[in-house]
Amino acid sequence: MKDKYNFSEIEKRWQDKWAASDVYKAEVDDCKEKYYLLEMFPYPSGKLHMGHVRNYSIGDVLARYLKMNGKNVLHPMGWDAFGLPAENAAIKNGIHPDSWTTDNMAEMKAQLNTLGLSYDWDREVATCKPDYYKWTQWIFTQFFKHGLAYKKKNPVNWCPSCETVLANEQVVDGACERCGTPVGKKDLSQWYLKITDYADRLLTDMDELDGWPTKVKTMQKNWIGKSTGAEVDFDIDGYDEKLRIFTTRPDTLFGVTYMVLAPEHPFVESLVAGTEYAAQVKEFKDKLQYLSDIDRNSNTLEKEGVFIGRYAINPLNGASVPIYIANYVLMDYGTGAIMAVPAHDQRDFDFAKKYDIDIIPVVDPANADIDLENLTEAFVATGTMIHSGEFNGLDSAVAKEKISEYVKEKGFGEKTDNFRLRDWLISRQRYWGTPIPMIYCEKCGWVAEKDENLPVLLPTDVEFTGKGESPLTTSKTFRETTCPNCGGKAEREIDTMDTFLDSSWYFLRYTDARNDEEAFSKDKAKYWMNVDQYIGGVEHAILHLLYARFFNKFLYDIGYAPTSEPFKNLLTQGMVLKDGTKMSKSVGNVVSPEEIINKYGADTARLFILFAAPPEKELDWSDDGVAGSFKFLSRVWRFIFDMWQYIDGIKSDATVKSDADKKLAFALNQTIKKVSGDIEKRFNFNTAISSIMELVNALYKYKDAIGTDQFNPALLRDAIEKLVLLLAPFAPHLCEELYAELGGEGFVYNAQWPEYDENAIKNDSVEIVLQINGKVKEKITVDADLSRDDLLAYVESIDATKALIDGKEIVKKIAVPGRLVNFVIKG
Repeated sequence: MKDKYNFSEIEKRWQDKWAASDVYKAEVDDCKEKYYLLEMFPYPSGKLHMGHVRNYSIGDVLARYLKMNGKNVLHPMGWDAFGLPAENAAIKNGIHPDSWTTDNMAEMKAQLNTLGLSYDWDREVATCKPDYYKWTQWIFTQFFKHGLAYKKKNPVNWCPSCETVLANEQVVDGACERCGTPVGKKDLSQWYLKITDYADRLLTDMDELDGWPTKVKTMQKNWIGKSTGAEVDFDIDGYDEKLRIFTTRPDTLFGVTYMVLAPEHPFVESLVAGTEYAAQVKEFKDKLQYLSDIDRNSNTLEKEGVFIGRYAINPLNGASVPIYIANYVLMDYGTGAIMAVPAHDQRDFDFAKKYDIDIIPVVDPANADIDLENLTEAFVATGTMIHSGEFNGLDSAVAKEKISEYVKEKGFGEKTDNFRLRDWLISRQRYWGTPIPMIYCEKCGWVAEKDENLPVLLPTDVEFTGKGESPLTTSKTFRETTCPNCGGKAEREIDTMDTFLDSSWYFLRYTDARNDEEAFSKDKAKYWMNVDQYIGGVEHAILHLLYARFFNKFLYDIGYAPTSEPFKNLLTQGMVLKDGTKMSKSVGNVVSPEEIINKYGADTARLFILFAAPPEKELDWSDDGVAGSFKFLSRVWRFIFDMWQYIDGIKSDATVKSDADKKLAFALNQTIKKVSGDIEKRFNFNTAISSIMELVNALYKYKDAIGTDQFNPALLRDAIEKLVLLLAPFAPHLCEELYAELGGEGFVYNAQWPEYDENAIKNDSVEIVLQINGKVKEKITVDADLSRDDLLAYVESIDATKALIDGKEIVKKIAVPGRLVNFVIKG
């Protein structure tokens, strides 16, 4: 064994050995308990950052620990490889997105391997490769065949200068990020998935997810946004169509003083056509083109609108109320129209005040602070109904039900639930994405491509100009095709899919990643699914996890996925900060993983990032902390080197022969118990590492026994062997080297996790404190198993206690076995 911890030599050697073996390969084994562990796969940007290192190190510790505990661990990795950055690189640098992405994947894979991560690379997937997106397309066709995919017009961000569609993230302060031109809207026909059909199940099935953080479940529930209320039809004076609204407060229907339509509502054009209001309505709609939906939903947005010259009739009291369009009502929420009750909704109140519209309170909260005749703001309190006809005098909660029943009985509405969740717009006017496998035929309409013709491949004869709706329009070979139904002339869809579709089922593909005949084998998916532990950033708490749950439920419903929910347990790790700020190139505080690995080694990088903070908390980077982690690993190496002369050739034996042995055995077994619980039950990797550090301190202390009858080389070797096993999930390269030096067979990855001896961590004696009136006076060693009465009797009998209490009036005696005895003395 060499005297110096040469991390670069050690890590290279073991990475080569792992790569040459199939040590991390997972196979179906019905004789073993499976464990499917998955970290969210990365976008191949080309460089790992510290967030990646943290995410993957957390998963790797758990994978290695579980494997050492006899589990059949599936721990795969791949690439979420489609996306806009590759296309931008093609435009900027003249590099094809496939080349840019493939090079980045190769570079990042090499970086992942330098971290010593235990991935089964035989299951590697890349969403941009035809053998993967063939099945993404197949799943889309299943959605279509089951009535869950449809096409409709929808406004998109449009840059008139670049002549291209922009994603929301490409619009900065209302302008194109490329050229600075103000961005407008353009109606395009686009594809949607009917996720709203699953809204109720996505919500109620949250109750099954006991292993998910409450914070994440709350975020998803709020995004789905279930509201219970009523839909009510209002007649429009001089118009044949009825205006349907949804309200959660049917008890306030008598307080409606105006109606608001979203400017995009399909009624607007026909309601103002040929009237004096048409011009100002058009001007207002044009103005809104430069406001995002997020801005329009903001509480800080000044509420603006215009009267469209029409009136709606309140079905409950016959009142005629004006109809406006306004910037704060969106077409994609509810019905795109609202009834406005300014007395009981602050947005409506602000709008009514601005445009001098009546305000009629219909609930009396019996609150002296609220002047119903001169309201200065809206109030949402419950109370007694007023100004509400036959419902006057009812409690508003009762009136809510009564009015809902009345609306249904009279035939102008019904009780219903509404969801904030909208259908999923999946069309992207991009090249670098999964082609949507749909064909338009003048005779047959939209038809799904036949299964045997999948995948619909991305063409290579395209131009990346940054202009136009999509680079696919420049291909001379892609668009024209034949109809799968009638064989006539037809055209392919030129939109590609939102990349969230690619990542919504990859966890199923991993169960059978090399299958050319189907997306995955049902039998293999049944063995491995669901994912036992999913790990990723909290920034994916809503969209990715929601879409993945939706996909999985759909595949479950049509008989492919074996479980309704894909992820049994979820861990969302915190961000890595430096100087209290998120690492960012623009801030200049990025720490390169490559730099740390070159200077200190991968094991040090892993150890620090796991030791510095609990995984769910933010981690503030510390250069001193990294150096400290390297110092600790060097200390472990040095100790074993120094002890080599005593343990080489000795067979390990846990038999305790002396007081020094007893203390070491206690520290060792206590550490095994603590580390096991911290990893498997609590994910407290930081405290697990701290316990291992305390064990190393105990081992150094045991050196004092060398040369005395207290020294036991066989027990020392046993402790060192178990230390290596305990440290192996955190620092695998170092521990593979030490395990081999100690004569271990095969890889430490396949070694058995140590078990603790319960008897060894039972102390025969314990130190308690002696208190007078709550103040510590003495520390006393007593038998650990003394009862309360025996403890009190023993403490009262010793000289130290007698000196403190003799001649004093004792008011109360308190004895807590294993902890303290307290005498409360008068005066």
